[in-house]
Amino acid sequence: MQISSRFTIAVHVLLCIETFQEKQKVTSEFLAASVNVNPVVIRRLLQQLKKAGLVRVMRGSGGAAIDKPIDKLTLLDVYHAVACVEEDTLFHFHENPNPLCPIGKNIHAILDVQLDKIQKAMEQEMQSVTIQDLIKNFSNTISES
Repeated sequence: MQISSRFTIAVHVLLCIETFQEKQKVTSEFLAASVNVNPVVIRRLLQQLKKAGLVRVMRGSGGAAIDKPIDKLTLLDVYHAVACVEEDTLFHFHENPNPLCPIGKNIHAILDVQLDKIQKAMEQEMQSVTIQDLIKNFSNTISES
């Protein structure tokens, strides 16, 4: 099980927008070169971020800008914006456990509560990390190099 790469690409895009917006126009082509994907992938992702109110996208080659204060923009916001998983379905159960097996017929009772706790813990951690935190970490990493 993996969370879609749309999430990490979206974070990458937001970090690029924040880092480069004062230096140049941040277009889908520019972002695609940084992420090393086709610009169409970036344009689709920007539309998802725009729909969630996280970015502004100017028509044509106008570029993109973050539309929410970066100290309030969390990884959970990004996660929800790019629809990595449906609400409360991080873990997908196998479809047909054997009802004649004591484990198979009770697998939901055994795992549901635990998996819900795990997902909530992950989301709580994501809620505690902002884009500003990542920018600070990036700046610290660069200055230490």
